[in-house]
Amino acid sequence: MVLRFTLPVSRLTNNRSQGQSYNHPIDQRLSKIYTRTGDTGTTGLGDGSRVDKDSARIEAIGAVDELNSQLGVLLAETLPESIASALTGVQHDLFDLGGELSIPGYSSLTPEHAQRLEQLLDDYNADLPPLKDFILPGGSRAAALCHVARAVCRRAERRVVTLAAHEAVNMPVRTYLNRLSDLLFVLCRVLNRANGRDDVLWQPGRKQTS
Repeated sequence: MVLRFTLPVSRLTNNRSQGQSYNHPIDQRLSKIYTRTGDTGTTGLGDGSRVDKDSARIEAIGAVDELNSQLGVLLAETLPESIASALTGVQHDLFDLGGELSIPGYSSLTPEHAQRLEQLLDDYNADLPPLKDFILPGGSRAAALCHVARAVCRRAERRVVTLAAHEAVNMPVRTYLNRLSDLLFVLCRVLNRANGRDDVLWQPGRKQTS
């Protein structure tokens, strides 16, 4: 199966010049598993152009894809319904975000996407005890998986920042990933408590015992 983000170049050009955004550019085309078009080390973007597979844009898209996949692993766990629903919504947002990155000049995410994450942050953080120490990734399995997703999210954000140093990236993309990493950190704590576990606190200078 090959998923392609496509949009006619003429439509891209017209909408860019008019400052318009699009409803949804993703045209999912199912084709044979292999196409041979990437054998030379390049891959196609949604506007039809081709770039190196290790370009900054593809690195960013790949990191977002990895983040979405890691959330899929987390969602395979038994989670509180509200958290599962929130993370499923995030997965859809990330797919839109990846689509935006695959089409230079296209805009999909808006400030409202990050605002929704901020509301979730406020709601979940309100019931947590104040954090006075650094915590280690761990506790329950679900919390540990959420920590992995948080770390991957930070990497995705770094890849987008790298891309933005060379090409235009809409600010809502960067804001969304930054808020998402914060939300995942809070959800790690929530998931530990949902599974009867406490935060795993970092103990500076702790010596290993045999």
